[in-house]
Amino acid sequence: MSGRYPGYDVLAKRHSPSWNAQTRQVIDARLAVSADAHRFFTETEWPTVLAVCERVIPQTDRSRSRVPIAALIDRRLFENRGDGYRDARLPPFRDAWRRALLALDSESQRIHGARFHELSGLSQDDLLKRLQDGRSDEPAWGDVPPQLFFTKRLLHDIVTAYYSHPFAWSEIGFGGPAGPRGYVRMGLDRRDPWEAEEARPGLDDGALRHNAGIR
Repeated sequence: MSGRYPGYDVLAKRHSPSWNAQTRQVIDARLAVSADAHRFFTETEWPTVLAVCERVIPQTDRSRSRVPIAALIDRRLFENRGDGYRDARLPPFRDAWRRALLALDSESQRIHGARFHELSGLSQDDLLKRLQDGRSDEPAWGDVPPQLFFTKRLLHDIVTAYYSHPFAWSEIGFGGPAGPRGYVRMGLDRRDPWEAEEARPGLDDGALRHNAGIR
């Protein structure tokens, strides 16, 4: 893998002391999520969710190893696994997403005459920016503050789903769960020998692979 941690693949740690059976089970479940899998979102809602996720975290530079962000969010919603807390100004986890998708498509139809997923990327960005800035005046939002949904739910859930996946871990040089081996060198600019090393001038790929703990 190219980028800031070339040659690093967190999945190479699968049978190392870094991961135990429980860790492998959890990671395998995330890897098994298909990008098209959805049991909570309806067929009407699904293309909107896919389009929103793609605008917030584009993965157009990847032909493979794409993180199935929308499907991971769908799985959480289907299993009704919230955060254990919520802002009282927002409805519960599931209701918030249902209301938001209806409002987003309604506003898209009113302004552009088409559903959100049918718009150009620039038009989609404009609608999302309206939410971010609190400028959405779509009646379908009801008593849900659009700006609050954007910051507390939409961004939170998309980013959380993305960085829960091993493909994203490899991208940022993260070694995965700390158990059972754990991390010892916790100080600034210190790292354990099994952690990835960021690319820097003069360090060839072989050295990077060695320093990343990939044997």
